Amino acid sequence: MIRTITIETPLGDMAAAAIKEGICFLEFTSRPGLESEINKLALTFNTTIKPGSNRHLRALRRQLKEYFRGKRKEFTLKLVTPGTDFQREVWETLKKIPYGETISYLEQAKMINNPGAFRAVAGANGSNRIAIVIPCHRVIGSDGDMVGYGGGLDKKKWLIDHERKFSGKPVNGILF
Repeated sequence: MIRTITIETPLGDMAAAAIKEGICFLEFTSRPGLESEINKLALTFNTTIKPGSNRHLRALRRQLKEYFRGKRKEFTLKLVTPGTDFQREVWETLKKIPYGETISYLEQAKMINNPGAFRAVAGANGSNRIAIVIPCHRVIGSDGDMVGYGGGLDKKKWLIDHERKFSGKPVNGILF
């Protein structure tokens, strides 16, 4: 069974889902196609969806609250990430990007020893179902532009600035 909850954040509500093995979904409720994505999970796991919490969702809620308060830089949650081998490899590299830092899609492709696959890396990042925890918001264009974030570029910029603020790195040239 997939359990689902809504978590309030400074950027708006997020939909979260977990199975007994761990967190399998976290997205902003404003993301287009959200309901369809959650329904796909039911097919992927061959189970039903039921509102309500479990231990994984309670831990997620607590850790997200700490993250938004600037008290958490890494998540220690059980994650369930169905996808292709390539997607899972790309998602693992996202977790290696340090808090408060950004890299380009090309740099991320180099992390998997496949620099020519930067477009495929971008596509895999777009398929990430666990926003913030698997930090695809830390990947930007090679020219430094904010590109490609399912939750919206305004949220991506906010998350990057938030992390820089609490990591001691400059935000728009200002050190907090």
